[in-house]
Amino acid sequence: MKAGLLSVAALSALAVAQPHGQAHRHLHKKDVVVTETQMATATAPRAVVYVDANGNQLYTSWGGDSNTQPTQAPEPYSAPEEEEEEETTSSPAPQPTPETTEAPAPSYAEPTTSAAPAPTSTSSGSDSSEGSDSSIDASGYSIVYSPYNADGTCKDQSQVDMDFEQISGYSMVRTYGTDCNQTATVLTAARAHNMKLFAGIFDISNIDGEVSNIIDATNGDFSNIHTISVGNELVNNGQYSASDVVSAMNNARGQLSGAGYNGNIVTVDTFVAMIANPELCEASDYAAANCHAFFDGGVSAEGAGDFVLSQAQQVSKACGGKNTWITESGWPTQGESNGAAVPGSANQRAAIDSLKSAFSGNLILFTAYNDMWKSNNAGTYGAEQFWGMYGNAPSSK
Repeated sequence: MKAGLLSVAALSALAVAQPHGQAHRHLHKKDVVVTETQMATATAPRAVVYVDANGNQLYTSWGGDSNTQPTQAPEPYSAPEEEEEEETTSSPAPQPTPETTEAPAPSYAEPTTSAAPAPTSTSSGSDSSEGSDSSIDASGYSIVYSPYNADGTCKDQSQVDMDFEQISGYSMVRTYGTDCNQTATVLTAARAHNMKLFAGIFDISNIDGEVSNIIDATNGDFSNIHTISVGNELVNNGQYSASDVVSAMNNARGQLSGAGYNGNIVTVDTFVAMIANPELCEASDYAAANCHAFFDGGVSAEGAGDFVLSQAQQVSKACGGKNTWITESGWPTQGESNGAAVPGSANQRAAIDSLKSAFSGNLILFTAYNDMWKSNNAGTYGAEQFWGMYGNAPSSK
């Protein structure tokens, strides 16, 4: 772990919190653990500094009224060229071959925050049935999709197919688990539109069963599987240690290799957890981090791209220059404001445009449709259901 990611001496007098305090609190279908960190705050600027167990600074979150001026924006991040996939075979491989070539370490800029006055209104009046823009250019980017109805029940194949009609322009779709037979239903829809799948394993306590579900869903044909993720933010939310996750990844890798899968295997965590625990990316075929500017509190929608790019660069640096993907990033259309971060359809458009200006690839946008099956907690700003870029799903019940 490299110390001194931020070189601002004045921050030493501010509040300090351990990792797990990073304010990314999206709930996924089976999430049951939400860790809230109690912080002792100082009276001067409204900032929180996150450090690792050794006291090394990792990240600074500016909440509320920040007067910090942004530094020069970093250069846009260009995705590395992808290699052609080789035909998979049933013979085991000792080490998977990543589908993307490793990019050289990007030029680094210190993480920045954007200055913005505190908003006068704290909630958005956007219609939850509408996203920011149904004509968003999808080419070259990926998107998150969750196959659940508003009441939490599972969507069937016809519903998933209907939902995919609007997101078929994306190159890849990300899911989080194997419940609801979702690997099979989403993979079927993805194949129909020549899309790749970023499949997820949610429950690493049953790693053998979860991996078997994915193998069964593919029926031995992994040609449309881009990546298999073992866990999502498990270290950040305190459910498992980094060594637990790495062990689960190694088990999954052996089982998948034996079934003929030679593609990417990663674990996904927040950028803060990834920087603090580089063994997570060392065990992955590329570094996979979630990063939402909205939860920083000092970044406006227009600054989302520069903020997320800065954190992607810091993740890559902590991981020895490893190829890095941002596996979640977006902006809500409804909810309460978080300092300079104000929900709304127009702001979601601005944030997505900013992200696309900063990234030419290696970015998974969050999320396709509103997740009305989710519930809010103290850390979600009343926005948990309203991150859908295309409003409510066409198949919504």
